[in-house]
Amino acid sequence: MKVRSILFLFFILATGNVFAQMPALERVEPMFWWVGMKNPKLQLIVHGNKIADRTVKLGYPGVKLVQVHKVENPNYLFIDLEIYPAAKPGAFTIAFARPGAKNLEYKYELKARDHAANRAQGVTSKDLIYLLMPDRFSNGDPSNDSIAGMREHGINREKMYSRHGGDIQGIMNHLDYLKDLGVTAIWLTPAVENDEPSASYHGYAVTDHYKVDARYGTNDLYKKFVEKSHSMGLKVVMDLVHNHAGTEGYTIQDMPMKSWVHQWPKYTKSNFRDAAVMDPHASPMDRKIMLDGWFDKRMADMNENNPYVQNFLTQNHIWWVEYAGVDGFRLDTYPYNDPEYMADWARKVKAEFPHLSIFGETLVWSVANQAYFTQGNTVNRGFDTQLPGVTDSQMKEGITEALNGKEGWTDGVNRLYAIVAQDFMYQDATRNVVFLDNHDMSRFLSVVNEDFTKFKSGMAMLLTMRGIPQMYYGDELLMKNYSNPDGLVREDFPGGWPGDKSNKFIARGRTAKENEAFSYVRTLANYRKNTTALQTGKLMQFIPQKGVYVYFRYDAQKTVMIIYNSNEGDAKDLNTDRFNERMAGFTKAVDVITGNPVDDIKNIKVAAKTTLVLELKK
Repeated sequence: MKVRSILFLFFILATGNVFAQMPALERVEPMFWWVGMKNPKLQLIVHGNKIADRTVKLGYPGVKLVQVHKVENPNYLFIDLEIYPAAKPGAFTIAFARPGAKNLEYKYELKARDHAANRAQGVTSKDLIYLLMPDRFSNGDPSNDSIAGMREHGINREKMYSRHGGDIQGIMNHLDYLKDLGVTAIWLTPAVENDEPSASYHGYAVTDHYKVDARYGTNDLYKKFVEKSHSMGLKVVMDLVHNHAGTEGYTIQDMPMKSWVHQWPKYTKSNFRDAAVMDPHASPMDRKIMLDGWFDKRMADMNENNPYVQNFLTQNHIWWVEYAGVDGFRLDTYPYNDPEYMADWARKVKAEFPHLSIFGETLVWSVANQAYFTQGNTVNRGFDTQLPGVTDSQMKEGITEALNGKEGWTDGVNRLYAIVAQDFMYQDATRNVVFLDNHDMSRFLSVVNEDFTKFKSGMAMLLTMRGIPQMYYGDELLMKNYSNPDGLVREDFPGGWPGDKSNKFIARGRTAKENEAFSYVRTLANYRKNTTALQTGKLMQFIPQKGVYVYFRYDAQKTVMIIYNSNEGDAKDLNTDRFNERMAGFTKAVDVITGNPVDDIKNIKVAAKTTLVLELKK
C-alpha cells in the first residue's frame, strides 16, 4: 500500500476491512519494561484486529491497571499501568477477553534495571564523535543484504540511493580502527527499521520504532555493539527522529486516530523556516506550516500535541537507553518539533538517565537562532527547552569563512572570532557539538577546494575549539564531494566490502597523501584525548590582527596555544608580546603535530593558511 497524500490517510482510517487479515493481537509496545523507573507510569499501545472489542485483565503484585483507552480506530487499545516501587522483576499475563471467544494472551515481562557505570554515561567535551552511516561503512554480514518481506530488496552499490549492504557487524569489525584514530564516541544515523520502498537507507523514515532494521542486524546485535564499544572505551550516540515517521509504519498505515499525524486538506510541506518559530512578528500560519508541515511525502509529521503520540515516543526512547545502554541522543530536525513537548520529553529522559547527553540538530543561520533552542532561557524565549546543546552549525560556518574568506571587519577570520565571542548566549557552549561537515552537506575537503593545508588547519581548529568535536566518516582519509545530490557525500568507506579495490582501514591500502591526512588527524585526536586543557580547559581568544587569529586552551596542567594565519601566500612572523597574559612564565613550546621543539616563542613564524598547535613549556 502506497500512501501518496494525507487525504489517503483519512481513507485508510475510514476503511473498515483494510486490516481485516491482521492478526487479532499483532503487537504490544513497549514489548517489556523495567521495575524501579523514576516514572511509575507506563502506557502500552496494543495493536490487533478489532482488539478494542476485548476486555483487558491482568494481575501482578505491584502493578496496577489504571485505565484502558479505546480510540477512534478499533484496532487499538492504550493501556495505562502504574508500576509501584515495590514491584519485583517477573512476568505476568495480560489477557484480552471477549464473550464467546478464546482469550488472547500476552506474556509481559518486567526486568531489573542495569546500573553498570559504563551505561548511559554521557558524551561530553572530553569526547570525539565519529559520525557514520551504517549502510555505507562496512558490510560485515552479507547474509542480511536482502530480507524477504521487506519492500526494498537486495543491494546495488552502483546507485547512490539504493541500499549498499553496510551493517552493524561491519561497524563492530572496525572498532579498533576508530579507537586507533582517537575517536571516543560513535554516532550512527538511525539504525531502526526503515521499510520504505526506496531511498530509506539513511534511516530517517522510521517504520518500526522498536526494531533495528533487519538489513543492519537485530536488536540483540545492536546491544552487543554497544557493549563491545563500551568494553573498548568507546561511547555510542543514538540518532532519534521525533518529528516524522515513515509512511509504511503500522501506526501510519493503520492510524490509531486522525490526530496521530498533522492533517492538511492537501499535502503541505514544511516551509523549513526556523525563524517563524522564534519571530515575535511571525504569521501564525507561517509558524504552523514550519512546525506541522510534512518533511517529505514519505515522512508523516507526528502530532506531538497528541498525548498518545507523546507517550509512544518518550517511552520508546527511554526503552532504548535502558535496553542497550547508549550514552547520548542526537535529536534530528529539532526546530520542527513541538517545543513544549520536547521540553517535557527531555525532563523525563533526564530523570531516568541523569548522565545521558542530548544535543539537537539545528541547521540555522545565526548564533541567536541556535541559542534560542538551548536550555536556560538565555535569549528570553520565555521557557526552558531543557536541551543541553545543539549541533553548532555557526561554528562550522565560522571555520569555513576563516579558511576561505577574505579578511574584513566581520569577514574572514574575524567571522570566526565573532562567533566564539557570542558564547554568552548559551548556558554552556561546551555542550555544543562542533563539526566541519556531515551526511547532509558537502564534505569538508571539497568545501576548502581540496586544499590540503586548509584541510589540516580546519581539523586543527575542530580538535582544539571548545565544545564536543564531531567528524564525518572518511574525512580523515580525504573523502570528498558535494551534497547536490546528497548521495554524493554518502559514498562507501573503501575497504568495508569484500572485494573492494583498496582497503583504507589499513595503512598499506591508503595513498601517501591519505596516510598523511590520517596521521595528522590521529596525532591531534589522540593528543586531545590525553590533554584536559583541550577537553575541559578554559578558552581565551584574541582579536585577529593582520589576518592572524590566536586562542589558548588552558587549565592547571597545560596551556595550548593555537595560531592560525589566514593570509593567502604570505607567511607571518608573529610577535607574541600581546599574548603575555597567557604566555607569562613560558619560555618554549612543542609543536603538537611534529613533536619538534620551538625554542623561541617570542617570535613565531606561521605559514600561510596554516594552524599551529603549540603546547607551551616553562
